[in-house]
Amino acid sequence: MSAACIFCKIIKGDIPSLKIFESSKTLAFLDIGPLSKGHSLIIPKYHGAKLHEIPDDQLAEVLSVTKKIAIAQGVEDYNILQNNGRIAHQEVDHVHFHLIPKPNKEEGLTVGWPTKPADKDELKKLLEEIKSKM
Repeated sequence: MSAACIFCKIIKGDIPSLKIFESSKTLAFLDIGPLSKGHSLIIPKYHGAKLHEIPDDQLAEVLSVTKKIAIAQGVEDYNILQNNGRIAHQEVDHVHFHLIPKPNKEEGLTVGWPTKPADKDELKKLLEEIKSKM
């Protein structure tokens, strides 16, 4: 845990939250600045700033809890968002997943997707490079 981390303070109970679920590995609570009704945050209790710093068993439970919350809310359309790093829009340096219901076009997450054509040879090189490091 990090003494300065707001999510670690929530986990310790120093800052109150609207808890949906808690176990020894995971905490889920309603977002106090929601994009839509039911916007929830699901976090591992293990402190790590980026996804690759979190143990696999912690991540498995976080995703399972996220799924259960979506089912419990009965949401039909929703986004799961997880950001890593400032330029990727991460504001809190503790891994967290947003479950954001999308009830209509106006509420919930709005995403742009600026695709561009890819060079097939460059894609093949990238594929081999990634596979060689897995």
